[in-house]
Amino acid sequence: MRILVLNGPTLNLLGEREPEVYGRETLADIEAAVRERAAALGDLEIAFTQTNHEGELIDLILGHRDWDGLIINPGAYTHTSIALADAIAATKLAVVEVHLSNIHRREAFRQRSYVASVAWGQITGFGWRGYLAALDLLHAHLAEADRA
Repeated sequence: MRILVLNGPTLNLLGEREPEVYGRETLADIEAAVRERAAALGDLEIAFTQTNHEGELIDLILGHRDWDGLIINPGAYTHTSIALADAIAATKLAVVEVHLSNIHRREAFRQRSYVASVAWGQITGFGWRGYLAALDLLHAHLAEADRA
């Protein structure tokens, strides 16, 4: 089972950018936790990356379209990128959208997600633990699909 974990703009600044909103954990901390959980689950290959560039996110999604799943925190592209949603829709990836903060309790412009309409699910507001929840849920979903 192969799962791509993508992180969008400014997530490379986690731990220093608005820690009261996004937490004190760095992206490296989150990656380590995800890899540890993946190892515990046993049958997962994880690719974990971050970019500030919309086109690179799209290229990564399309380049991994034969993988099983995608966990994505699109950052601000959540609210602006139809192109990102189109790229996801062009794949057969099972997708979980993750946000550290609860986007539905924030500014009005942050409450709209173009990705949500093409995702299997969305986890929002649980900080870094949302990535682990996404991994657990996606792993179970894919395992059930394999048994069907």
